Amino acid sequence: MHLPLPRKRTLASILLAASLLAGACGSTTADVTADTTAGSSDVALVGALVEVSANAGFFDSSLVHDLAIDFDQDDYTEMVTTYETEGEKDWIEATVTVDGTIFENAGVRLKGNSSLRGLTLETADNPEDLPWLIKLDKYADEQNYQGINDIVIRANSTETSLNEAVAQELLALAGLAAQDPVSTTFTVNGSDTELRLAIEHPDEVWEEDNFDTDQAALYKADSTGDYSYRGTDWESYDDIFNQKVGEDDLDPLIAFLDFINNSDDATFAAELDQWLDVESFATYLAFQDLIQNGDDIDGRGNNSYLHYSYDTELFTVVSWDLNLAFNTANVDTGGAPGQAGGPVGDATDGRPARPEFAQGAVPADGAVPAEGAVPADGGLAGPLDGAAAGQAGVGLVGSGGNNILSTRFLADNTFSAAYDQAVTDLTETLFASGAAADIVARWTDLLSVEAADLVPVATIDADATAISNTFPAI
Repeated sequence: MHLPLPRKRTLASILLAASLLAGACGSTTADVTADTTAGSSDVALVGALVEVSANAGFFDSSLVHDLAIDFDQDDYTEMVTTYETEGEKDWIEATVTVDGTIFENAGVRLKGNSSLRGLTLETADNPEDLPWLIKLDKYADEQNYQGINDIVIRANSTETSLNEAVAQELLALAGLAAQDPVSTTFTVNGSDTELRLAIEHPDEVWEEDNFDTDQAALYKADSTGDYSYRGTDWESYDDIFNQKVGEDDLDPLIAFLDFINNSDDATFAAELDQWLDVESFATYLAFQDLIQNGDDIDGRGNNSYLHYSYDTELFTVVSWDLNLAFNTANVDTGGAPGQAGGPVGDATDGRPARPEFAQGAVPADGAVPAEGAVPADGGLAGPLDGAAAGQAGVGLVGSGGNNILSTRFLADNTFSAAYDQAVTDLTETLFASGAAADIVARWTDLLSVEAADLVPVATIDADATAISNTFPAI
């Protein structure tokens, strides 16, 4: 297990620390090593600035990190062919270089669903643009970088991925389990360099860092699945959940799904807190709406994990996949945050409205928009109270269907009130406080300094402005 890394260190603080260290000690050298069974290279990093960043670890978001993967082209061709014909995401062996440290016998595979739509051999000429899961210890036991085994390279319909980076940091500020984000320069087999966002993978290391529990299970919801109850046979859940952490045990999950689907309303209201971390779930729902992510637990991708603690016997809904945060159009539309580059979802494929959401989500004439409808101008379905017409606020972004847990939770007056309170609290903590604006500014400054050769500064600024324009009116 690696120790939790410092979050949200500003570039200015890194530079200041580097300046002080350099003045006091002159040039210094930091050794970054990797535990491997298959060989690695030690890298000498000269200069106080680099020493400070190395001590902070790979998931230090104050720097743009370097990632490269190299593999046999025939292996890649076979992997893509398998995905195209069978829909399976096979692993292939690769050499992975992380901030100069080389790992032989690592593994990589495709990761994603909608972001891989249409992938064929004919369209696979630019692997540097694809989403990847990197597993350093796939073919070499215990191989890791600073305790990190897995790294996810995310897909995004913007050049900067600023929307997901900002959303992940806000998620952590909201007190929920986040996947630390970092910007990287990314190459595959010596390709052109792309600016790509890397995040933590919800694996055993991540689970131990984020949850204080002696024994746990972590279940990932499949994109083709739902939260339905399908009886007690484990095999009935093969296409809706995959266990990622813990010894194989679907019994807690099945019992939970039985309860949320089959309990009567009175029992659901009285006993849900014996099954679910209710406060965390209210915060989760409020957060997803405040960042205008229509692709959450209710979205078409069913994006979520369920964490189960054997200590407390409670489930926690874990956020996953925030690349549509801040009203960003879907990955295959090419729209930027807040732009009408394409609908987040079909107008007939919408999520249920949050009850009494945002004091004014229902028009004054009493007319209720069609479920999941996205305004023709690409705006939001309902600004916060006090937002002027056309001004960005919190809205309902059509994307998916009805998740039984969120639907029943929000239909209950007590749980709905907890959601409303979470909206109020997070609006103050994340937005009125200026925290969100500070995070956007820090990421914008970082990319403008360290990635301007990959993405024009004008594009970086435009993405930052689009994100800020979707913040709730205060």
